[in-house]
Amino acid sequence: MVLIIAEHQNGQVKKTLAECLSAAKQLAEKLGGEIHAVLIGSSLDELASQIDGFAIKKLHLIDSPELEKATTEKQADALAPFVKGGEFKAVLGPASAWGRDLTARLAAKIPCGLATDCTELRWDGDKPIFYRPVYAGKAFANVAFKNGVIMATLRPNVFPPDEKTGETPEKGTITYDAGSVASQILDIIRKATGRVELTEADIIVSGGRGIKGAENWGILEELADTLGAALGASRAVVDAGWIEHSHQVGQTGKTVSPKIYFACGISGAIQHLAGMSSSKVIVAINNNPEAPIFKAATFGIVGDMFKVVPILTEEFKTIVD
Repeated sequence: MVLIIAEHQNGQVKKTLAECLSAAKQLAEKLGGEIHAVLIGSSLDELASQIDGFAIKKLHLIDSPELEKATTEKQADALAPFVKGGEFKAVLGPASAWGRDLTARLAAKIPCGLATDCTELRWDGDKPIFYRPVYAGKAFANVAFKNGVIMATLRPNVFPPDEKTGETPEKGTITYDAGSVASQILDIIRKATGRVELTEADIIVSGGRGIKGAENWGILEELADTLGAALGASRAVVDAGWIEHSHQVGQTGKTVSPKIYFACGISGAIQHLAGMSSSKVIVAINNNPEAPIFKAATFGIVGDMFKVVPILTEEFKTIVD
């Protein structure tokens, strides 16, 4: 069997479930067995209904008030006995901040190997090979498993999401003994941005030093709003205090794989490229024709972003409208 760990936030199951499902189907076809999924949290009935329609045989609910604001440490404690007791040949999860933290703890508890931030699933006969970037994207590794449970996290927006087929999975609740609590989350403070989450965005408009100051973000925000895009940034502007760290893309920020990535006034340091080089289309706007970003770009515009971006925004408005 193949198990998918479903991530949820703010009452919504994330689309990474559908992306993991497309890879899970390949694994189930080659390795044999059914596809199951698991949700961890409290009062999960509404979340469970969102999974109806996907080609999942059974949905397991680890549902307990103790898990409403649980840390990944406690979630891994709850999930480990279930995975150990099942006949799962593979476990898949999202390579999000939550998914990376949870699966690392879970792999240590089982114990088993873990392939992280995978961008492709390949095959050597009936043996799965997970392809993943290493050394800030400067090289790639093929990861194979000798024995035991196969566990991997998949980079969001890389694997094609599986469509709903109308099937309704069988549902079952797993009892959980909270035991002693080593640590707990007292409160979660979220800031509403009105935009899609950066790692799940299909389009990202990102700014670098070329923005020249915090007061100039409006030019990129207008383009992002026109396209329904997320707003990203390089480390340099985050360090300068021009925008919050939650927008940072790169080796020390978030790794993204949108359909279109607009790099505006970004030179293209290797640390930034590590976080966005898997974008399907990269549009670079920079007044320096020698900027490294152009080597990674699908389309490059040499020019002043303060002149180029407004023109693009107006053109896109005519298309969107």
